[in-house]
Formats: sequence, C-alpha cells, structure tokens
Amino acid sequence: MSVEIYDTTLRDGTQGIGFALTSADKVAVAGRLDAFGVDLIEGGWPGSNPRDVEFFARMRDVPLARARLAAFGSTRHKAVAAEDDANLAALVAAETPVVTVFGKSWTLHVREALGTDLETNLAMIRDSVAFLVAQGREVVYDAEHYFDGARDDAAYARATLDAALEGGAARVVLCDTNGGTLPDEIAARTREVVAASGVPVGIHAHNDAELAVANSLAAVQAGARHVQGTIGGYGERAGNANLVSIAANLAFKMGFDQPQDLAHVRELARYVDERANLSPNPRAPYVGDGAFAHKGGVHVSAVAKRPESYEHLPPEAVGNERRVLVSDLSGRANVLAMGEGPFAGEGTDAGEGAREVVAKLKELEHRGYAFEGAEASFRLMAAKVRGEHRPYFDLGGFTVVIDKRDADGAPRAEASIKVTVGDAEEHTAADGDGPVNALDRALGKALQRFYPSLADLELVDYKVRVLSGEETGTASVIRVQVEYGDGEATWGTVGASTDIIDASYQALIDAIEYKLVKDGVAPLRGAAGVPEAVR
Repeated sequence: MSVEIYDTTLRDGTQGIGFALTSADKVAVAGRLDAFGVDLIEGGWPGSNPRDVEFFARMRDVPLARARLAAFGSTRHKAVAAEDDANLAALVAAETPVVTVFGKSWTLHVREALGTDLETNLAMIRDSVAFLVAQGREVVYDAEHYFDGARDDAAYARATLDAALEGGAARVVLCDTNGGTLPDEIAARTREVVAASGVPVGIHAHNDAELAVANSLAAVQAGARHVQGTIGGYGERAGNANLVSIAANLAFKMGFDQPQDLAHVRELARYVDERANLSPNPRAPYVGDGAFAHKGGVHVSAVAKRPESYEHLPPEAVGNERRVLVSDLSGRANVLAMGEGPFAGEGTDAGEGAREVVAKLKELEHRGYAFEGAEASFRLMAAKVRGEHRPYFDLGGFTVVIDKRDADGAPRAEASIKVTVGDAEEHTAADGDGPVNALDRALGKALQRFYPSLADLELVDYKVRVLSGEETGTASVIRVQVEYGDGEATWGTVGASTDIIDASYQALIDAIEYKLVKDGVAPLRGAAGVPEAVR
C-alpha cells in the first residue's frame, strides 16, 4: 500500500517569499519530480498568467515516465455558466489529464470573499467539476479552508464535498489553508470524510503553526491516501507541507511502500533550491547539511561505535552523509573522526596529538575562529599542531591599496605580494573588484607558476561577520569564512583578525594549501625543487 504524492512546488511553492521559477525552470523541475517518483505534478494556474500557459504548452512535448500533470484553477464565476467561464476554458486548453479546482468550504468566504449565497456556491462547485469531467478530465477537488469551515458549520462544509462528488470528482482534498489546525482535529475530521466519501481523500496542509507535516501524517493515519505539498516546504506565508519529510516518514516510519527514490531525495531538494536560486536550509530534516551532523564529543564518540545511538536512520537512506563538526564543544572523538580525506593516516588514527589539537581548537575559537564550516582550516591546523604540516611558500609581505579619485567614481583596488618558494622569489601585483579580490588574484598570480593546479581554484562564497566582545565597532574582531572549489570538490576555510584584510588572507592561504594537500602536491624545497622555468 502506498500514499499518492501530489507535488505543488511549481504552483503553490512559487507563491512563497523569494521563490521564483521561469517556465524553463518549471519544465526542468517537473522532469526531476517525475524521476523522483511523485504521482501528480501540479504545474500552475493557466488562467492566471502567461508563464503558466507557456509551461503547459512546453510540457506537451515532454514525456513523463510516471507522474501525471495537473492544471490548477478555481470553480466558475458566480454569474457565469461553467461552459462560458474563461478560467475553466483555460484549464481545458492546458490539455492535462488531471485538473484540480478549488472551491469554498467556509461560509465566511462564501458570503464575504465570493459575495454570494450558500446554494450558489454549491452549484458553482458541482457545475465546475461536472463540466471538466465531461471534457474528459480527471478532477481533483481542493476544499479550501475545509477545517475552518467545518469548525464554523460542519454540515455546510460537508455539503461542499458532496457537491464535488455529485459533479464526479475523483479525489476530494481537505485543505488547512490557514495552517492553524491541530493534528487531533485534522485526524478526526479526515476520518469522518473518509468514512462517507467513497473516493480517495487527500490532505493539503499549510505550515503557519509549524504543523504541516504532522497534520499531513495525522490525516494519513486517519485514512487519507493522497497528500499534497512542496519540495522543501516552500509556499505562501510560512510555507506548505514538506514532501521531502512526508515521503521519508511514510516509507521509513509508517511502513508504506512508497515508489519515491528516497536515496536521491537530498539531490532533488538541492536541485529545487538551485533552480530557485536559494541557499539550501542546513537544518532541513533528512536532507540538510546538519541533519546528520554531530558536534558534542559525547555524541561523536557514541556514533563512532553505534550510529543508531544518535541517528534515527542511516543518512545514506536519503542520500545524505554523516558530518562531524568541530568547535569549543568538541572532544578527542571529534578530532579522531576528522582524520580522513587528504589527512588520513597522519597520526589521527592512533589519536596522536588529539588532546593538543582540541586545546588549540578551543583557544582559536575563543579568539574568534569558527571551524564548523571550515573543515579545511581545521585539518590544516591539526597538522600544524602535530608537526606534520610543511608550508608551500613563505610570505615576504603584501600591500593592498584602495584608491578613490572622485566622489562619483568607483574605488580601485590593487594588491602586491612577495612570496618565496624554495629558493625562488616572486613579487607580483594584481587589480581586483575590492581589496580581497585583488589580494586573491595577486596570490594566484604569484603561486600558479610554481603550483599549476591552483589554476583550477574558484571562489564559491565569501562571508564576513563582525564579532561583538570587549572591543566593538571598528575595533571588533572580524571573522572571514570562504568556500573554494576546483570542479571536483568544495571546502571551507576561516580567518579571524581585527583587520578584514588579514582575516581574509588567512582564509585564502588555507584554501590554497588545502587544495595542494588534497591533490597530493609536495611543497617545493630548494633550487632543485623549483621548476626550471621559474629559477
């Protein structure tokens, strides 16, 4: 037995703050949703905007392996017959096998939002569904504000469902549109409708009280077999029910035989974020970077022995991975767990110097460093404490100049740097979009002659935080965290200083050295180790 998954990321999700998709984005995301294994994809409201009209037109040439496409719209206008209603005509013109229409369940909305009487509203629901069914469409009926309406007038709310069923609806979906209903009421009212409807019953929950997932699962426990939501929980106001969590809970916690490819659900969630140009939520259940991240030393020690001691399922089941964080809360177990990647086998397995590393870590964090998102800096620091680090160059100094010639012109930044590699000295300069970019370019220019693989380096992210403490304002400690990549991997580094340029330099140097360690490049030493071209 499985629960039908109805995805409305492309419609309801785009109503969320900061979440936007072009028609091309929507086509691409629809393909990913189909591959993931959702049953129904709600593509948009073709009667409301040209973008959705274009999307449905483009989707006519896109084959779907599993999912069926649904167009979304409202019941007919109160003063127009169904066959003459422009909104219903647009739904038919979308040429989707499924059409979802919503109608009013709450007398408040019927009288004040629609401005009509209760009987007319019932006729609007019945006529709209019947018209679409007559056009060969399978109709999903969304009962908007069902729970608020049932609380106000249960008999009328139920009558709206009956009207949809009389019109031929294949599904009736109970909507907690305001997102304020509690799970016990969701379950009780869903159970009543399931017992009386004769067709599959669905749930559409909003997250205004942070209960959308819980309410959706409560409805399923009460007999609902159709769940609507969005990937990542995006949606209007506080969002919709998060289908990532729902699908995982249905499969792993409730025993349903779900067809969704949950081993790749993290990949899907990241893809949707990327298409919407949004940063992934690190605290997202199941798929966030922090979902299986361990920081406290006691936790890390226990997980190393028995992962289930602090993990409710293996992270690989949802395409995620275990992460060990290091901070002033860390212990020896955290340091030992970090002995992997390019630093594996450098004394960490036996715990050599682990306590000294922990002590240095706590000291640096007290001075403003933070290593949770800077694993590369942590591993370099640990190697230095253990006496295993060999520098790739020596700094002879750098100068950064910012020149602004007039009030309207943009400042010009230039950095010059002197480094020594083996017996060779390199002194070079570079312009940049700001002092940090200039310094980054000058470093790259100076070192790439000695270490050509640094040409692959690319700055992915740069963050600055002013830390409050004994000194405030311009005398505060500045923490700089950068993320670099080389097309194969990404890594984070950190620097801290009262000077933003110095803090940035520290982070940049760690990023460069980590790249070289990762690639297995040996430090150049003496004239014999310096490439002939630069002697």
